[in-house]
Order: sequence, then C-alpha cells, then structure tokens
Amino acid sequence: MASADLPSNISGGVRRPLRHDSAHKHVSGEALYVDDIAIPADALEVYIAVSPYAHARIDSMDLSAVLADPDVTAVISAADIPGTNDISPVFGDDPMLADKLVEYVGQPVFAVAAGNRDAAQRAADNAIIKYTELPAILNIKAALAAESYVVKPRILKRGNVRPALSDAPYRISDSFYMGGQEHFYLESQAALALPREDGDVLVHSSSQHPSEVQHLVAKILGRADNAVTVKVRRMGGAFGGKETQAAGYAAIAALMAVKTGRAVKAIPDRDDDMQTTGKRHDFLVEYDVGFNQDGRILGLDVMLASRCGRSVDLSHAVNDRAVFHVDNAYFLEHVHIRNYRCKTHTVSNTAFRGFGGPQGMMVIEHVLDHIALATGLDPLQVRQCNFYGDGKDNRSTTPYGMTVEDNIAPEIVTALTETSGYHQRRDELKKFNSVNRYLKKGLALTPVKFGISFTTTFLNQAGALVHIYTDGSIHLNHGGTEMGQGLFIKVAQVVAETLQVDIDRIKISATSTDKVPNTSATAASSGSDLNGKAAQNAALTIKQRLIEFAAKQYAVTADKIVFENNKVFIGEHQLSFDALVKEAYLARISLSASGYYRTPKINYDAETGQGRPFYYFSYGAALSEVVIDTLTGESRVERVDILHDVGHSLNPAIDLGQIEGGFIQGMGWLTCEELFWNDSGKLMTHAPSTYKIPTAGDRPLHFNMELLADSPNREQAIFRSKAVGEPPLMLAISVFRAISDAIAACGDSHTMPKLDAPATPERILHAINTQRESA
Repeated sequence: MASADLPSNISGGVRRPLRHDSAHKHVSGEALYVDDIAIPADALEVYIAVSPYAHARIDSMDLSAVLADPDVTAVISAADIPGTNDISPVFGDDPMLADKLVEYVGQPVFAVAAGNRDAAQRAADNAIIKYTELPAILNIKAALAAESYVVKPRILKRGNVRPALSDAPYRISDSFYMGGQEHFYLESQAALALPREDGDVLVHSSSQHPSEVQHLVAKILGRADNAVTVKVRRMGGAFGGKETQAAGYAAIAALMAVKTGRAVKAIPDRDDDMQTTGKRHDFLVEYDVGFNQDGRILGLDVMLASRCGRSVDLSHAVNDRAVFHVDNAYFLEHVHIRNYRCKTHTVSNTAFRGFGGPQGMMVIEHVLDHIALATGLDPLQVRQCNFYGDGKDNRSTTPYGMTVEDNIAPEIVTALTETSGYHQRRDELKKFNSVNRYLKKGLALTPVKFGISFTTTFLNQAGALVHIYTDGSIHLNHGGTEMGQGLFIKVAQVVAETLQVDIDRIKISATSTDKVPNTSATAASSGSDLNGKAAQNAALTIKQRLIEFAAKQYAVTADKIVFENNKVFIGEHQLSFDALVKEAYLARISLSASGYYRTPKINYDAETGQGRPFYYFSYGAALSEVVIDTLTGESRVERVDILHDVGHSLNPAIDLGQIEGGFIQGMGWLTCEELFWNDSGKLMTHAPSTYKIPTAGDRPLHFNMELLADSPNREQAIFRSKAVGEPPLMLAISVFRAISDAIAACGDSHTMPKLDAPATPERILHAINTQRESA
C-alpha cells in the first residue's frame, strides 16, 4: 500500500465517524438553500405554464393578455430564446420551451415573471393557446406495439442461448412489471439568477451537475460558457433528480434575468415539480430460463423494456446499466438480453439512485426465486449455486466481458447467513405459516454486486482546488456537489489526512464553475472516489512544495521530513504546521494548487457492449423478514439484517447513514411508492396526498447494519474505500422477494406468485387470491 493510503492514528481525518459538516445547521434551520439566499427588493419570481395534453400540435399562442397584466414584468416563449432551444444532456432533443409540438402533460410552454409566483400564475391563465390533440402512446406495451423508441434497441448476448434452453432439464418462463419512482427530494427544483455586467449571469442552482447547467444556460442565451457562473452550496436532496432536470429552471431564470436586468427566482411548487420532472424508469420484463436439478442456470433469455418518455435524457445510459446488472452476483454462461428503450408521451424519465441497476438486479432475483419454487430448493441454496467464481476460474467473466476479480459476495452471504440465524429463522417461519391462517411471513436473503464508475467513460474525471493561507487555515473546493450525502465532509477528511492537520482547519466552500471547471455530475456513486482523489492530489502538490522547501531550508533530506498531528518534524527540528506555512510564504512558495484525477483501467465499447465499464464492484447482502395480512394485503417489514462492503470506510457514520437511507428508499420503491397516470397521460400521484414515501413508522423495528470488516478495496481508490451512495438501495430487493415468499405460502408452494412492483396492499391481495386459485 502506498504511503498516501496509510491513515494515521494520531491526527488527520479518515476512518473517523465524524458528523456531517452541516448536520447541526440542517436541524437548526441555519443551512442555506437556494430559496434562503437574500435577494434584491425588486427580484422577480417565475411561473412556468405547461401543456395540458400528452401529445398535441400548437396551432396558435397569444400571450398578449398575459403580458398586459399589471403585475407581470416579462413573458417568454420559444420565440424569445436568443440561443438554441435545447436543454438536453446529450442528444439535442429537449426544448426548454415547447415550439409547435407538445409531447407530455406538464411540458413547459411559456414562462411568466412577476413580483411573486402567485401573480405570475394568475396572469398565465390569460394565455390563449389553441391545440390540435394527436394520438398518444402512454405506456410500455403500447410503445412496443408501435415500435416507438427513443434510441435503437440494444442486444447483449454470450454463448448459445437457444440450445442451452432447449437442452436444459427444466425450463420456466414468466413476466412482470416494476414501476418507476418519484425522487421526492425535500427541496424542490430551484434556481436563482443574478444579472452581471456585459450580459453575464450568476446562477445559484439546486443541481448535481453545475457544469452542465452552465453549458446549457449559455446555450440558451447564445453566449460562451465563460459568461455563466453556476454555484451550488447544497441541495435538499437530489437522488439523481437534479442531474439533468435542474437545467430547465436555471435556464428560464437566467434568460429572464438577462431580459429584465433583475434577479429572478424559479422554484416550482411540489405539484408542478412532480408533473414536469422525470422519474425512475419503469420496466416490463419477460424471461425464459433453463436450469438443472441443483438450480444452476444453464441458459437465460431476457426481454427488458423501459418507459423513457418523450426524449432520451439519460435513458441510454440508464438502460445500459440495467443490462449490465441483470447478472447481479451470478455467472450466466449462456445469456441473451434484448433491451428496448421506449418513447412514450410522458415526461422523460431520468437518473435515479441506482441508475438502472436496481431494475436489472430485480430480474435475476425474480428468476432465482422462481427456480427455487420450481425445484423445491431453498432460495439461498439456489443463489449460492449460481455465484460468480473467484476471478481465476471460468465462471468469473460478466456477459459484457469484464472479469470479476474481487468477488466477495459468497463471503458476505455466508457471514450474514450465520450472524442472522437464517436457517433457524427459515424453520421458524415455516412453523408460523403452518399455524396462522390470516398472517403469513416471508424471508429473503439477496446479495448486491454493483459496478462503480460512470458507464460513459469520459465522465470519470474530477478537479479540485486547495488554498493554504498564511495562518495555516485551508480552503477546499472541488467539483462534487453536496446533497446531504456527506461528500463534503469526506473530501475534507481526505485533505486533513493528507496534510496531517485537524479537520477544523478546513473551510469547505460551495461548488462553483469559476473555481473548478468542466466537472462531471455528482452521480454514479463516484463522488468520493473522484473528488477525494482530486483533492488529495492538490494537497499532495502543496505538501511536496513544503517538503522541498523545508529540506533546503534546514539542510535535511526529504525522507527526514514527517507531517504529523499538526506538526512537521524536519530532522532534529520541529515546527507547527502554521509556522512552516508562514516560512514557505515568506520564501515565495506557492500555497495553492489544483488537483486532477481520472479513473484508471476503465474502457468500454458501446457498439460491441464489451469492455471494463467499472473500476471495481461494491458488494453487500440483506436478509429481510416480512409479515403480510392476507385479509387486507398490508405488509410490514419486521426485521432487516445487512452486511455491506465499503472497503476501508472514509467515515463509518456517514456510510451507515447512507446504507440505512438507501435501503429505506429502495423499500419505498418496491412497496408503497406508486406512480399513476390516467388515460389522458396526466400524472395523478403528484403530491404527498397521493404519492406515499416511507415514514419513520415504516422503518423495521429491528434494523441491524454492519460494515464488512478488514476488507480494503483492492483497487487504488481513495484510502482503499469503496462507494456507498447507490449500492445499499438494492439491498431492499430482499424486502420484495420476502413479500413474494410470504404470498407463496398462501397457496401452491411451487407456483411463482404473480406480483408486480411496487407491492402495494392491492397488488399483494390480488397476488394472494391468484396464488390460492393455483393451489
């Protein structure tokens, strides 16, 4: 292990369970979000008027009565955009404001600026717009029938699936549906634009991707990127929903600010936010699997179809990751995956924590439980039979050609099986179900193997900026954004560790495009990996300058200089860190440095679907126990046991919080969070009154979490840690599988329950009735 990877036990920052840097401000209300920023007295607020139709042609639009309202300062439509009317991340297919055609209910059509949002909304009602309604495709099945796709289908295959299926001793098939999910961040989308000299603009945005917001705002304004500065101090949650979705609000606010010369705020209410922003992709799945008497998969044919919405957004990458994770932790020798990215006249779906990985994993976990029921084997035994090998055998390569070199899934599952008392509890569950008529229990243990890196290779880079002032205090800036996940404190710990100083010396500053340029989104669970390494490299640059200065100043060799516990030992001499910094400044040594990092080893050919898209894998496993009421369909998670791999944790407290939060969010996706569109394409679940996220009362009473000990990342990730943002969400698949296990106990124990996700009481009750009919 390199010296930079060796943490000190005396000072510095990593490995310590430090609190989130803003935790006290979150609970006291002192943390500033976009809507809390002080604004000039003449600032304006924006209301965005949207389409009432899923698919329609705009025949005419008269906004004169809107502009004539005495409370209105400005109105903009597509015709008023000086640059290019596009806010898409990649494909150029997302107009900021609709022009001649609308393709989903909630698509922005024009925007109104007034002294307050309510006045702008009232004025917007005076618009006269004539539409001609067109036929609309609203769901996956309709899109498949019409061959309506946002990008061409993708096929990934290995081996010879047809003979593997036809020659298999046993063969089964099934289909199921899994719904999408609303991000439900506590802070809605938000942007505040402040005009500057020469038509420039400063935008405070609640965004995971300030550089993309900068680029797209400049594109709308018809200006160079350097005319736009985007700042992000913190977000009140994001979960992927502010990776691409923030750009539209920022661009509208910026255009209004430039047009009026006044500060402009664009913050939708919850209903409008949910109507106009993308969700997690819902998927329709069909599969055909062949296997032997031991439950080992011999051949698997899968059809994955997702609802992408009106445009591509990030659907190509989301679907790629879904395909990459159909295997989860299991070797598939003969596999054929067909993936359809469906265009529908609904809002464009987008990134959401897991980014397609959860949907891919749901497929194989469903398949394995189906095999267990068909063979009468314990589901855990079937899973263990299909695990990847040790990286050296012929069962260690993924369908996309990457060798699984660090497979610790079997080790984690074995350890969790023992510590959770799986086998004893399985026996107890069978006894419980045999004597209880109306309540049935289910148990499921599922693993997670999640690839870490952006699958779009060029995004795997980051920058950072570190200043040391003459009093020894440190200013830290990097391209990552803070959305409550604890990235800022982790990166600060890295700098403290590198310079061997107390973390209280480090001032964490807002992410800003005029400090660190050309950044990637804080996404793909890569925030600490990328920005931590970039910040470490910046700190090491300054540290090396100090070492070279001290060696010359005190006539010692560099190896005699040691930074430790806020001090610097220079041969026989000892200085405080502050004193050495002051001496270096007086000797005209630069105390500022930028750092840069690019993830090594990764490569991926999107055309062939082969390569190494991930730097490494994060692993984990969860055992969930549920009980269902067969009279009402209600379910409750009674106990969860989790063992999760985070390598050498940078901050165990933050990591445990991410595991718990991710699990609960995944549980919500699979149990209670149901999106519903009516026959006209309008989202009906657009507020807390109709869309239900888990509450504190839904948290399992017994929630046992443990970080896998003595498991450093074998790759040179920052201080041998591993990513933790997304992988824990997929641990909640165990909850859905446990509910299915409980339903199976209601009828023929060899029949696969017909259960779609989310497993709402209605769906559970329907599945119970179907299961009883099969008995």
